[in-house]
Amino acid sequence: MTYRALDIHAHFRTGERKVLAEQNKDADKQFKTDLREVDPVAYYAERNMMAVIFDVDAETASREKMNNDEVLELAGRSDGRLIPFGSVDPHKRAAAVREVERIHKLGARGIKLQPITQAFAMNDPEYYPIWDACQQLGMALIIHMGTTAIGAGAPGGRGLKLKYAMPVPYLDDLAADFPNLKIIAAHFAWPWHLDMLAIARHKGNVYIDLSGYAPKYIPPEVIKDMNSVIPYKFVFGTDFPLMDPDRWLAEFAQIELKPGVREKVMYGNACKILGVDPALFSLE
Repeated sequence: MTYRALDIHAHFRTGERKVLAEQNKDADKQFKTDLREVDPVAYYAERNMMAVIFDVDAETASREKMNNDEVLELAGRSDGRLIPFGSVDPHKRAAAVREVERIHKLGARGIKLQPITQAFAMNDPEYYPIWDACQQLGMALIIHMGTTAIGAGAPGGRGLKLKYAMPVPYLDDLAADFPNLKIIAAHFAWPWHLDMLAIARHKGNVYIDLSGYAPKYIPPEVIKDMNSVIPYKFVFGTDFPLMDPDRWLAEFAQIELKPGVREKVMYGNACKILGVDPALFSLE
């Protein structure tokens, strides 16, 4: 089996959560997609792609539970095509550390965080035992950065605060304090993408995923750095089911890149981060 890409950012909703469903109505309006009922295993198999799959634990903020075991079960029936990431609610502190350790033993390769919906500051020392556990276990973090479509356009943005997803000081502090922790900053942190690019250049353990935006809307500064100074820092991601991978791939194919850069973005860089064999992939 040869894959053509590794989508590092795919969501899978677990549990029965009314608050999340209501919040996602705002995102659905912006993205205009209809993929929520699609089976990720079959979807990515049909496209000959691998994907990192996850949910987000925001129980303290929303009072609704997710289930990491459902993500692990989904990945378990994908014949290796889906790579499971778990999620923890940082407000749970010691319990979050125990959950990190538990799901690592069950095969989770990393942790997904959404600081806006989870309502926490990632550089708060109260949460550092969680990040230390991830660092010690070799689990990467995928962290939502920049604005979010969740709550967008609703009065007060449904109470969600964008400040928690600013690269400086939050993610920059985290990367400095945990130098061996691999951090993937999702959505290139728009509208603070220049700060995010600076961090990616400065911190060797920070990477940027391109999810959440159709390639034609990716800022030119991001494309410039991808195509010049830090091509080894960018990874392909869609934000499935909000972003249609077919559209993303079609538009990205139209972007002019230097030789070798496309392979790095589509799978090479992600393989290094996640320890996946790049021989499993080919753009041809």
